[in-house]
Amino acid sequence: MPRSESSPIVRPHRSLTQQVMDYVRTSVMNGQMQPGELYSVYQLAEELEISRSPVRDGLLRLEEAGMIRFSRNRGFQVIPTTPADIAEIFSIRIALEVPAARRAALSEADESARLAELRIEMQQAAADDDEERFFRADQELHNVILVTGGARRARDIVERLRLNTRLLTPSTVGLYRGFDTIVDEHDPIIDAITRGDDRAAAEAMQSHLVLTGRLLVKQALAQTGDSEDPDELWERLTAGYLH
Repeated sequence: MPRSESSPIVRPHRSLTQQVMDYVRTSVMNGQMQPGELYSVYQLAEELEISRSPVRDGLLRLEEAGMIRFSRNRGFQVIPTTPADIAEIFSIRIALEVPAARRAALSEADESARLAELRIEMQQAAADDDEERFFRADQELHNVILVTGGARRARDIVERLRLNTRLLTPSTVGLYRGFDTIVDEHDPIIDAITRGDDRAAAEAMQSHLVLTGRLLVKQALAQTGDSEDPDELWERLTAGYLH
């Protein structure tokens, strides 16, 4: 795993274990690490210039999250996510984020200014064609809604689910929709929460997640060459989750 100019850089202010997790996650996202390939714990330690102990600790956490698996005495592999996994992931996100949006609208905590700020951040990132920055702001917006809705543990789960989605397929930006369209999808959610309209907040969040999930399933099926109908797969695996 030779370091290149595009190699992910660890952040010194985070623990060594967290730096390892960040490094592997970023390497998967930018394609430097590929699902199914065998990687050496020893090489990773050398690459990061740290001891093997925090490397193993970080990898063990990623294994717990279902992102990697160890191959006995050989190293580790990134676990690929399938189109069916994406549909299941969005079923879980719908189950967690829709009620969180409803609760956020009813919460006494006023996060309207923060949500508006993050919307502006998304717009600015879109104008700069900065996809990484755009989706960081997108993720933080969802995090704020989850926390405001009293779902702190769900926030951690959703963060892992979002990462697992990116293991298989890139975003739908450029192929099915643009940055501005995604910003527009968040407007009804933000507006409903700001107004305190819990029903509209839940409906808007579900609409956004369903659209995103359907597009990602369709894209993943196309990339893997799977002949299964994306709408049929989506309907089957989200049955019972939609309200």
